[in-house]
Amino acid sequence: MTDDLTTAAQTSKAWPFEEARKLVKRFPGGKKDAGGNLVPVLFETGYGPSGLPHIGTFQEVLRTTLVRRAYETLTGGHPTRLVAFSDDMDGLRKVPDNVPNKEVLAANLGKPLSRIPDPFGTHESFAHHNNAMLRAFLDRFGFDYEFVSASDRYNSGEFDDALKNVLRHFDAIMGIMLPTLREERRKTYSPVLPVSPTTGEVLQVPIEVLDAEAGLVRFTDVDGTSVEQSILGGRSKLQWKVDWAMRWVALGVDYEMCGKDLTDSVTQSGKIAQVLGGRRPEGLIYELFLDEKGEKISKSKGNGLTIEQWLDYGSEESLGFYLFREPKSAKSLHVGIIPRAVDEYWQFREKIPGQPIEQRMGNPVWHLLRANGEASGAGEGETLPVTYGLLLNLVGVLGAKATREQVWSYLGNYVENADPAAHPALDGLVTRALAYNRDFIAPTLHRRKPEPNEALALAALDEELAATSDDATAELLQNIVYEIGKDPHYGFESLRDWFKALYETLLGSAQGPRMGSFIALYGIGNTRALIAEALEGVAVPE
Repeated sequence: MTDDLTTAAQTSKAWPFEEARKLVKRFPGGKKDAGGNLVPVLFETGYGPSGLPHIGTFQEVLRTTLVRRAYETLTGGHPTRLVAFSDDMDGLRKVPDNVPNKEVLAANLGKPLSRIPDPFGTHESFAHHNNAMLRAFLDRFGFDYEFVSASDRYNSGEFDDALKNVLRHFDAIMGIMLPTLREERRKTYSPVLPVSPTTGEVLQVPIEVLDAEAGLVRFTDVDGTSVEQSILGGRSKLQWKVDWAMRWVALGVDYEMCGKDLTDSVTQSGKIAQVLGGRRPEGLIYELFLDEKGEKISKSKGNGLTIEQWLDYGSEESLGFYLFREPKSAKSLHVGIIPRAVDEYWQFREKIPGQPIEQRMGNPVWHLLRANGEASGAGEGETLPVTYGLLLNLVGVLGAKATREQVWSYLGNYVENADPAAHPALDGLVTRALAYNRDFIAPTLHRRKPEPNEALALAALDEELAATSDDATAELLQNIVYEIGKDPHYGFESLRDWFKALYETLLGSAQGPRMGSFIALYGIGNTRALIAEALEGVAVPE
């Protein structure tokens, strides 16, 4: 099977394999050291800890992990590593909105994030707090990664040789960067940002290279005095694009993806990496997220969707599924997309065993089940006994005050062994469906009164259900609904009009489930009660 997977992976059109083939081309025969021994291909993701981890952090680590696993499949198991890099040596530019004790940060603007007190009061610095959150965040999803802190590398001297290399090529780097800057910015631009010996701030000032091998530069400090200082040992920070290039070369990064907004940065950093004697890594430039109005998501606007919000209403797997698909296309990111993502995840998971190997490799869930490094694909073929959409319709009828216990009592009509312990994935979705209904469905539901022909059809449905056994299958119930909708006596131009009438008069929504499945789940008696409510006060034609 391993040989079959490797062979199929060579031609798979799934984007993780297309990305992984870039690395195979980069390293024919695998990445090797001077002695000809295989060494790990290095994947990197970057994180700026000036704020808390968010959905963009998750998607970048997930997508990079999927490319990593695809490369391992392509090569039959060549070694890989994933580094999660925290740019915590960066100077704090503004105070985030979502932190306590803002005055602590305001008093330390401009200083490296790792040298600013933690406003939460739990860690050594603001960066240490946010780094701990990042690691807990990544661990929560089971990612396999190595954490690397920029401050640790700068302060320990591990980046010193790389910094000297930047000074050696100072003029060439300036030649790359200056033409890309506005005239005003050119006057103060420097690839190297010295740390002020008086204030501890990361300074945006021009520097003069005095001795590249000693790391010695001259600059004007905040008080106007001329300072000669080494940039080594944590006494400087590189500008963003230069820092990115230096990191690629110093760490030996082979693959890193980024958002479309960093396209120019990739270009300039790639040129700088070449000047430094390295090579720009392979990578995917992905599209950005949009809100439900089609506008770009912005932290300052607050029009995005957080990881916590998604997980309040949908599963972790559904988030991974949504992020897998079409990374080069702009994606809407709002709560309205969650239910469909949940159900599509399970549909794709159910399909895997019956798919030929080539189709399996294009199945998003095939990749997601292997993201944690397990090659077995445990869980392939599993499905839910009830869709999330059907759960939402059920709790919509039950109302905003419905409870988990109530929902499970109705699930007993439809699910064999309806015990939460026997169906943990479904139980998790019951809780999320209750939250989704409470926050988004219940406030918008409105059951309209049926038109005369609709009332006649509902009365016919009630009569049919009255004559139907309580243990009738969903399929039988669906056929009953179909036959009424197709009967020209009730005047529906199409079955769609009949189903829309059912949804709007019984469920209070413009869309809904397979009615046979809903009736089986909700119960024939309860469904007849819904019909009676809909027909109350309505004259049913003879």
